[in-house]
Amino acid sequence: MKRFTLKGVLDNLRSSVSTAPKSENEIEESLLSQHFQICKTVRYGFPFQPTAVAFDPVQHILAIGTKSGSLRIIGQSGVDCQCVHDGDVAVNQILFLANEGALVTVCSDDSLHLWNLRQKRPEIVHSLKFQRERITYCHLPFQSKWLYIGTERGNVHLVNIESFILSGYVINWNKAIELSRKTHPGPVVHLSDNPVDPGKLLIGFESGAVVLWDLKTKVAEFRYPTPEALRSTAWHHEGKQFMCSHSDGSLTTWSCKIPQKPTNVMLPHGKIGKDGKPDPCKPISKVDWKSIRNGTEGLIIFSGGMSYDRAGRTPCITVMNGKSTTVLEMEHNVVDFVVLCETPWANDFQDPYAIVVLLQNDLVVVDLTTPGYPCFENPYPMDIHESPVTACQYYADCPPDLIPAFYSVGSKTQKKSGFSEKPWPIKGGEWGTTTCSYPEIIITGHADGSLKFWDASAVTLQVLYKLKTAKMFERPKRTGDVQDEDPFAIQMIYLCLESRMMCVAGATHVMLCKFCKQESTIDIPMIEVSIVYEINDEIDSPDCDYPRPSLSVVAASQQSGSVGSHSSSTSDTKGSSDQQTLVRVKGGGRKWCAGYHPDFVCVLTFVDGEPPGSITSLSLNSSYGLMSFGNESGIAIIDILQKSCLLNLGTPDLYGSMDPYQRAPRSPRNKAPNTIINSDDYRNDGSSFSRSRSSSMSSIENVSKEAIQCLVFADSYTRKTDNFTCPCLYVGTSLGSVIVIVLNLPPPGDQRLTQPVIVSPSGTIFRLKGAILAMSFLDCNGVLIPSQSEQWKETSGKEARELTRDERALKFRQMSVSSKQRISPTSSTEMSDRQFGIICSEKQARVMSLPSQTCAYKTQITETSFVVRAEVVSVRESVCLMSYVANGRIMAHSLPSLKPLLHVCLLSYYNHITCYLSCIPYLVARTFCFSNSGHALYLCSPTEIQKITYSSEICENLNEMLGDLFLPCETPEAPKQSFFKNLFGGTTGTLDREELFGEASGKASKGLAKHIPGSGGMAHLKAESQGIAGDLARTRLALNERGERIGELDDRSAQMMAQAESFAQAAHQVMMKYKDKKWYQF
Repeated sequence: MKRFTLKGVLDNLRSSVSTAPKSENEIEESLLSQHFQICKTVRYGFPFQPTAVAFDPVQHILAIGTKSGSLRIIGQSGVDCQCVHDGDVAVNQILFLANEGALVTVCSDDSLHLWNLRQKRPEIVHSLKFQRERITYCHLPFQSKWLYIGTERGNVHLVNIESFILSGYVINWNKAIELSRKTHPGPVVHLSDNPVDPGKLLIGFESGAVVLWDLKTKVAEFRYPTPEALRSTAWHHEGKQFMCSHSDGSLTTWSCKIPQKPTNVMLPHGKIGKDGKPDPCKPISKVDWKSIRNGTEGLIIFSGGMSYDRAGRTPCITVMNGKSTTVLEMEHNVVDFVVLCETPWANDFQDPYAIVVLLQNDLVVVDLTTPGYPCFENPYPMDIHESPVTACQYYADCPPDLIPAFYSVGSKTQKKSGFSEKPWPIKGGEWGTTTCSYPEIIITGHADGSLKFWDASAVTLQVLYKLKTAKMFERPKRTGDVQDEDPFAIQMIYLCLESRMMCVAGATHVMLCKFCKQESTIDIPMIEVSIVYEINDEIDSPDCDYPRPSLSVVAASQQSGSVGSHSSSTSDTKGSSDQQTLVRVKGGGRKWCAGYHPDFVCVLTFVDGEPPGSITSLSLNSSYGLMSFGNESGIAIIDILQKSCLLNLGTPDLYGSMDPYQRAPRSPRNKAPNTIINSDDYRNDGSSFSRSRSSSMSSIENVSKEAIQCLVFADSYTRKTDNFTCPCLYVGTSLGSVIVIVLNLPPPGDQRLTQPVIVSPSGTIFRLKGAILAMSFLDCNGVLIPSQSEQWKETSGKEARELTRDERALKFRQMSVSSKQRISPTSSTEMSDRQFGIICSEKQARVMSLPSQTCAYKTQITETSFVVRAEVVSVRESVCLMSYVANGRIMAHSLPSLKPLLHVCLLSYYNHITCYLSCIPYLVARTFCFSNSGHALYLCSPTEIQKITYSSEICENLNEMLGDLFLPCETPEAPKQSFFKNLFGGTTGTLDREELFGEASGKASKGLAKHIPGSGGMAHLKAESQGIAGDLARTRLALNERGERIGELDDRSAQMMAQAESFAQAAHQVMMKYKDKKWYQF
């Protein structure tokens, strides 16, 4: 047994409090936890699964609600705001409080929410949830504070907008319908007050019953028995007639004082058949009737109503102007539409000027004042999902000349015609006062093989340039079961910002494109590559950290081929016609407009009759003139100058004799399906996708394969004994291995174009737990080492077509001299110049000191989940490691010490929508991108891109960047009625709603609805925005709270005094009991 002495204890205490000696290479880190904060900034794209739309006619802003509870509010270009409801709810209806800076949303859980728009981030200030009845339709008259609510039971309730308290005034369905009616009229589908008499409320029931209710006398003045089920109604501005739309595609016009039968019945799109009867038509879901001051007849606008025959299946909006009928065909189903008018007053000539049509996948605004009804050009990018987004790249703080270059070539090809020449009518709001000082670019890859380049520097996304890569390939023939629905879909994008070279990967092909401002005719070369991986049934599962194998140097192979004893058959075929591939490049010259031109295409070939594995990683280095890509089977390295394959190996062959796994080579064609699952597999909590730690993300089922997950070109140390850095390629695999490949480049100039690049594994292997996701390098001072790249230089069209080998050699020599000097084995780098290699896997991160290859720092990022995206980024003139975990968390670690700086949950607000859209967490993980300066983005839905920031500095300045939704302005005056119109046509009715619906009406039924108070009613909001009145309101509220607290304090003091008196009496009784007793009597 160990003996503890006083001297030993003191020595241990001294050693515990003494500070460790500082290393001379210790780096002072400047990033702290307070520098990080997660915040959503801007959302781009079209709202996913829209359900409702509304427009404020005075503020000129538009609101769109969605099935997931999202609320998108847009104004002029640059004014865009997004907010979301709590819980799993859909927005069924939106009602603006016109020119009040507020709106009401009606949700699918029978709740009403009042939103305050007088702040840059709208918030809910009141909520009211109905508990006994389902809400079906709501109506809010202009400049009224009383909201009419129709329910599924056929009743109509009223709510005060300022206090969100139910009124005692109720219109019961059994009092509204005729006494002779024996059936229930159905839910309320429409509510509206008479434009000239607000005391008359028109109530429409689903069965077709329509009632004109007198609010003062509380009786039904007229009942209109419509023949078909009712969908909607619309008033004429004079208040004498209204129009109904029905489920059989008919429109009926009624006179208010003639309830017996409609004055007009028409089937706008009904065709008379051979039997003399009209063909059946689709329901007219909504109709609107707008008057024109200078026209004899108004405009009748409706959606639906087309015949059921084949020609009438296209969704459409119909505009009827007198005897003229115009059908506007839409590309998607119509969700709802709103007619924009010059005046908000319903009893005036509306003079409509536009129709906002909300489609299932688009937003269309039609110009009603121009012949032919053209559409307005939408300044917002609502077509991100024109073809489904399959890949995304984000570059913040990119070179300033990049956006003008993309815009210049994009403007030549984007010829837009047929749009209205008038300005965008949704013009409300005001821009923010500040913007980011650096350019930002987003590149989206799509299922049809196209790429779109976007300017994301401001609140509004602007398309710069579009590239269609499908033009490079022949149309695939549908043969067998291996045919892919989207064979040209973009899977990965890699852009070199300095040289403007871009490589793009599909499932089994890689394209290298170069930027050119001139047109040219190109015959695209094709390089066919075959990569073979020997599958093994009994592969060891790396559940624990393997001891690193011996780092003895493998004999450098001077040619492409297998290394070691593994029998991996690899081949490089160029221009061979007998190789089977999933895509084929078009032969012959083809004209390409200014922009990105294809340089060559690499295509993976079938192996033993089986299709090749999907490409999982991609990298490019314009300074080395090399490109590399990996798939589920192995790796290929391509010389982009000589257009040749330098190396194509199966992953086991990269290890050579140091393979940590026991592999038994077997032919994949004779192999039974693999059913072995690693014991380290797990399912992530809170996400809808599971993944094996040792599998690639693109092929979850092949758990026994070792895919190439990460590729990084760098000038670094390849072995422990190296005194100098040299060009190399770091290869990360799905089983946690990092293998270093040495690149021996010929001297620049003629020799680089004629002599081969020598590629050989170095023998250096690092091992981590989980698939490798990111690798980067820091110098000895902790500064990020950027990858080497050439500067882009424009070439004329003639040079691009007719450069000879000598001219290309001269050009390459000039570029090499002008570019930044690369650290090579022949340079005079001293031994004191060290590097840190940052390696991040799905589970952990390590910082390796090079060339000693010792682990300087390490950390476990997650235990129960796995990292899906990781990146070393620049923030506040320093660097850190950012990672996004599958459970929705974002983490930041300092470099090189890997101290935790941030650990927050990003997708907590997505938990409520996973029940109806299970692909959201996977979609976020698939498209998440970290970039520099504190920016990141991801696809939050198939149609929307969400930008976020992890910088506290940007979060603090976000309000200045966002636009204002509400601008104080005067409400248009009410129309003045002429003397003769008032004399012969009746005066405009007046209604004291406060007297009718206020406290005098009594209290609402208990338990009908639950009021959830917010920060105050509309009166409180107005008081806040009106200077002294707002101060007085706040002071009055504070005094009331202070009085309540003082009253509570008095009660507590009295209670404490009573308790003290009771305690004193009890103590006195105890004292008297034991007063005369001796000590031995106790």
